[in-house]
Amino acid sequence: MGQLRQEVDPGEAGLDVRALDRLDQHFARHVDEGRLPGYLVAVARAGRVAHLTTYGRRDIAAGLPVEPDTLWRIYSMTKPVTAVAVLMLVEDGKLSLDDPLDRHLPAFADPLVYEGGSGAHVRTRPAAGPILIRHLLTHTAGLTFGFYYKHPVDALYREAGLEYSVPPDAGLAETVELYARMPLQFDPGTQWNYSVASNVLGRVVEVVSGQPLDAFFAERILGPLGMTDTGFHVVPEQAGRLAELYGETEEGGIEPVPGLPVHGRPRFLSGSGGLVSSAHDFHRFMEMLRRGGELDGSRLLSADTVALMTSNQLPGHAILRDFGAPGHREPGNDGLGFGFNVSVVVDPSRTLAPSSLGTYGWTGVATTAFWVDPRHDLTVQFMTQVRPKTLKVFPELRRLVHEALPD
Repeated sequence: MGQLRQEVDPGEAGLDVRALDRLDQHFARHVDEGRLPGYLVAVARAGRVAHLTTYGRRDIAAGLPVEPDTLWRIYSMTKPVTAVAVLMLVEDGKLSLDDPLDRHLPAFADPLVYEGGSGAHVRTRPAAGPILIRHLLTHTAGLTFGFYYKHPVDALYREAGLEYSVPPDAGLAETVELYARMPLQFDPGTQWNYSVASNVLGRVVEVVSGQPLDAFFAERILGPLGMTDTGFHVVPEQAGRLAELYGETEEGGIEPVPGLPVHGRPRFLSGSGGLVSSAHDFHRFMEMLRRGGELDGSRLLSADTVALMTSNQLPGHAILRDFGAPGHREPGNDGLGFGFNVSVVVDPSRTLAPSSLGTYGWTGVATTAFWVDPRHDLTVQFMTQVRPKTLKVFPELRRLVHEALPD
């Protein structure tokens, strides 16, 4: 077990101490007002942690504080880890970004695209082309989530028991087979729609590598990076450090809510959102990306592959707000492109919060976030455990960190 520690004074790292104090005070108010249980924020420059704050509780009822070694459900921050796994197999020569998905998962042969109707009266047509591996990495495959309530295909996912991406007691293989029976929302490569694609990628990793997803992660990524507190479940010795999961209430407070089962190995190994991690471990993952695929002598990816992963891969270098399906054409997606399971700032003049060109990262549904800012040689992570309804943390987090940067 590693524990994240501050390694350098903020001023020595070129960060504005007063701005970082404002950041801490802002999120401490969220805790004091009952909007967050507690939080951890860490800011590093050139790989050295220059600001580390913990505040509030990881478990309110038990009175347990947030500590540097607290464990967090990182949900969709799992996706970049899955992307790294896929890209390692590409570098191994076992997979290509332009492989048709059905080469590895035959159930996805001859995909159909939704044309109209609902329920038993859905009309479909053959897709203009196959789903490619790169479509899954960029969320342009035409897949969706059942909990969206935006498109008739979302309803078909719910009817198939996929409102929360996995039927009760199902494993990864059978769940992905079920995805394959669903029509696509659009032709692959023609729009962006955040989706179950990373679960499909997790199954691709299993088939191509011949290993369960958790075993591949442990052997090829987590072990080499020293991420000893990261996995799809917590063991008994870790359980006391796991933060409670909360949901935002209609009144703006928080209450405990159920989450993915993490006590004991789950049947469903979700490459989309299944990992538990610590600040120490995720710092090491960000460092591997910041350093171009290598950390402490362990090289996971070439620098060229990391550059590919963290640059805009949308067709025509499109912007998410313009290229996204209707439900994603929102201000928060302006100025952003999308790489392989990370968003990328391509036009800082259009982003909702101040950002630097080339900054990449992603978030998790329990209000976790990370980003890497190559221009300022900066990494940032924010950990808490609240599934929000109206709570908006990330624009303020971006703004407050940006205020601490040198001009």
